[in-house]
Amino acid sequence: MKRRTFIEQAALFSASLVGTQLFSQSTSNWIEPVQAASITELNFGIISTESQANQRPLWEPFIAALSKSIGIPVKAFYATQYAGVIEAMRFGKVQVAWYGGKSYIEAARIANAEVFAQVVNADGTKGYYSYLIANKDNPITAAAKKQGGDKYVVKNASKLTFAFNEPNSTSGFLVPSYYVFAKNKIDPKKAFKRLIFAGNHEATALAVANKQVDVATNNSEALDRLEKTNPTARKKIDIIWTSPVIPSDPIAYRKDLPEDVKKKLRSFFYSYKDRQILAPFNWSGFVAAQDKTWNGIRELDIAKKVLDLQAQESLSDADKKKLNDLNNQLRALQGR
Repeated sequence: MKRRTFIEQAALFSASLVGTQLFSQSTSNWIEPVQAASITELNFGIISTESQANQRPLWEPFIAALSKSIGIPVKAFYATQYAGVIEAMRFGKVQVAWYGGKSYIEAARIANAEVFAQVVNADGTKGYYSYLIANKDNPITAAAKKQGGDKYVVKNASKLTFAFNEPNSTSGFLVPSYYVFAKNKIDPKKAFKRLIFAGNHEATALAVANKQVDVATNNSEALDRLEKTNPTARKKIDIIWTSPVIPSDPIAYRKDLPEDVKKKLRSFFYSYKDRQILAPFNWSGFVAAQDKTWNGIRELDIAKKVLDLQAQESLSDADKKKLNDLNNQLRALQGR
């Protein structure tokens, strides 16, 4: 059967929600913009998909090329958690950033972030996949692949140890949380023998490779990178579940950057094709992007919250109001 895209899946889900009355209150948080009358330096935020030791050799040549092209010094900003980049942009310490879908929609909501570019993969596609992974030598792996990894994990959760990436990760948390757990009315915090948040994709992959956990989240991009950085570990890993396609990564700047600086950034990203520098990322370049590309991620995020609420044994008046608000947010997204 043809795999559905995120937006198709989320639309099908939201269409099934019970109708409610609209509330007039706003759900967005407005932030006083950081004034930027004169830009003498930019900080470029980089989410922590793997260790900083691995990220620096990848990003520093790219950052240097960006700085030279726009004529403004650019420094890389690394954080140990995705939230670190979001908060740095929120308070004007980061002006441009590479995000995942989940971290971008959060940055757009609270950190004045505006997407302007999207990554294009080396094969020309603009998407990737979330995975559940297990060690090839683990006795559970063959059974999980035969039954379907999502079904196996749900059925046997109480016997398994499991690792997520971190809560602001699209493929390492949001996507499997919705498709594997929320849709099956499973609370992973209660279901597993042991549950951990490993922090990044590299960490979850190594936790599986080293048999520290039975199953973990990961994604197609991260496993391609692991093939280069740690091929021995990659050979020990099997994929037991694959998600629908996820939009490839957004590049965003703060909305209050001067327009001439924004123009320079757009010009660089839309024209940059250096194969030697982009090849380690498995990218071929970037294209112009619009915020609505990640509406499917927003829908997924809201839908997961709806399912989490509906799974409760009873709802308080506050919970019912929250459920109404979430349903209204879904409708608003569908109408965009």
